[in-house]
Amino acid sequence: MSDDGERVDGSFDPSDERERRLGVGLFEQEMGPSSSMAHLYRAEVHRMTRWRERLDRTTNWAVTVIAAILTWAFSDPTNPHYLVLVGLVTLGVFLGIEAHRYRGFDVWRSRVRLIQENVWAPGLDPSRDVTDHDWRRKLSEDYSQPTVKIPFEEALAHRLRRVYLALFTVVNAAWVIRVTSFADGADWPSSAAIGMVPGVVVTAAVALVYLAGVVVTLRPRKWHARSELRTERVDDWQ
Repeated sequence: MSDDGERVDGSFDPSDERERRLGVGLFEQEMGPSSSMAHLYRAEVHRMTRWRERLDRTTNWAVTVIAAILTWAFSDPTNPHYLVLVGLVTLGVFLGIEAHRYRGFDVWRSRVRLIQENVWAPGLDPSRDVTDHDWRRKLSEDYSQPTVKIPFEEALAHRLRRVYLALFTVVNAAWVIRVTSFADGADWPSSAAIGMVPGVVVTAAVALVYLAGVVVTLRPRKWHARSELRTERVDDWQ
């Protein structure tokens, strides 16, 4: 122990309140913010950013494909209305892909948030305590055996809330307009028939799928994702 109270060997004493509050020793000379923790944090932010870009790329493809399908479906009254339903199926495929990627993105984001909350936040303001006193063990276990943090259904809900429910709403509305305005003399729902499948069955299937998406999006749940924007305090920044 040195004269100023620091241990010479650099070991960690969990009973030391100063170390516990300042990121548990990570701001000592040997492990300062410009050392390994900063490089680790930078690497995790980079990985999180790359996965965020993959999400955006999927969304861009979904919007582009849907725009092309709707443009072609409404370009000629003789074009079959079920092409819009093909767009719905395609949109569902993109949603599944993006939900899978969102689970991967959340792995890196959860690590970044864990470091932000327990290292940088108390390091910048020594008067505040760490959010999770067991954060070192959790981060170590996550590096030892990385696992996804959120279920697939929650990932679907995240992407539906952000982008896809709005896209599904637009495509469904476009389909309703297509089968009613270009009915060629037939009344709806008979105008929604596809081959031997009655229009009532087609309409019921479309409605059920859309309602299922609404339920997944809006049902109450415990959120597992560690999003820094989960609680928005806009008034505090005005």
